[in-house]
Amino acid sequence: MAHDPSGTGPAEQDYLERRRLRTGAAGWVLLAGLGVSYVISGDYSGWNFGLAEGGFGGLLLAGVVIAGMYFAMVLGMAELSSALPAAGGGYTFARRALGPWGGFATGTAILIEYAIAPAAIATFIGAYVESLGLFGITDGWWVYLAAYLLFIGIHIAGVGEALKVMFVITAIAVLGLLIFAVAAVPLFDTANLVDIPATDAAGASPFLPFGYLGIWSAVPFAIWFFLALEGVPLAAEEARDPERNVPRGIVAAMLVLLVTGALVLVLATGALGAQALSESGNPLVEALGGSTAGVVVNYVGLAGLVASFFSIIYAYSRQTFALSRAGYLPRVLSVTNGRKAPTLALIVPGAVGFGLSLTGQGAVLLNMAVFGAALSYVLMMVSHIVLRRTAPEMPRPYRTPGGVATTGFALVVAVLAVIATFLVDPVAAGATLGAFALFMLYFALYSRHHLVAAAPDEEFAALARAEAELT
Repeated sequence: MAHDPSGTGPAEQDYLERRRLRTGAAGWVLLAGLGVSYVISGDYSGWNFGLAEGGFGGLLLAGVVIAGMYFAMVLGMAELSSALPAAGGGYTFARRALGPWGGFATGTAILIEYAIAPAAIATFIGAYVESLGLFGITDGWWVYLAAYLLFIGIHIAGVGEALKVMFVITAIAVLGLLIFAVAAVPLFDTANLVDIPATDAAGASPFLPFGYLGIWSAVPFAIWFFLALEGVPLAAEEARDPERNVPRGIVAAMLVLLVTGALVLVLATGALGAQALSESGNPLVEALGGSTAGVVVNYVGLAGLVASFFSIIYAYSRQTFALSRAGYLPRVLSVTNGRKAPTLALIVPGAVGFGLSLTGQGAVLLNMAVFGAALSYVLMMVSHIVLRRTAPEMPRPYRTPGGVATTGFALVVAVLAVIATFLVDPVAAGATLGAFALFMLYFALYSRHHLVAAAPDEEFAALARAEAELT
């Protein structure tokens, strides 16, 4: 007879023992590296499609607003992760603040983001490999398959090994951005920034060729400079002293990404021109032309894409693991192997991502991933505001500067970002919304009746209810 793990006792202990991650594997430096690696592919490719939506001025202004949103959100998440250090990340925060429905909605939005983002990155990896002429490959699907098989395999070998490999790859990718910046400075021409002809849209000018609405349409591509940074708290159960190290790691990563994002936006556009760059699958390399530095950056750019691909696989596996362990998704997905890696949580979303990558539509997949991300940001910022009001006594080793005003600003911008995905591609955004609705239907009809009370995220909620009843 199968044991029901929804209560307490030996059966529940056995259930959790088979779903245990390796603890103490990462300090704040590794966590900061994880945060940078999630995002750094966005510096190498993807962001430039925003030039076709808003021109340089539109993408620049969208980037400033989005950078402010992410910085505010990171400060809010630093507080939440110090108070609730668990592998669920944003799902854990929302579960505590908004109940099972809000928790699952947030976890689902994050999972959609993390399952689709690697598919988009895989198409960019394919473009880089083809441009390098590696192995004589001219059809990208072989590259997509090889990337998924290789990097899922490394993750199955264990988190300590995976994070160390990721850190080295990320360091190489950051070095590549520095090489690009040095090589691009002599090529920079301010006239290139505004070479897209102005349209007849409201507010159109050489700086804003698509008018004021172009700023809004560029928002999803500005998000690509920071997309997935919020995944750092997913490593909380595998970090040393997570109450201190997770906040330090996520803030440090944000500061690095602010610098790298600004460098590539200004220098790449100024070197090649906004018009040409807006259609490029390999923008930094094309900006440098046929120079030696361009060849170096092409190879290193591949490392940048691999770093994000590699680390977001980690993120989707931990989000799947946390939702499964608590019963929101099928429980079999959270079983860990002898190296304490969640095998099926790595394989199943990877298979879905590989299927999506076969479309080859990197820009479309990017917009779909941004929809999931922005929706999760809305729910996480609401969670911070709710917990400040309903649980002021909750221990918070780190507190967000500015409190709810900071996260309130991030909330407003995140709502606008969700809407912006429909401005860019209503079909892709609508399809992603449909997938989200199917997850919520599964929860309504089945999984909300089969939650695991002994899971950490459910225990957080149970303790909170007990404390509320006592007071």
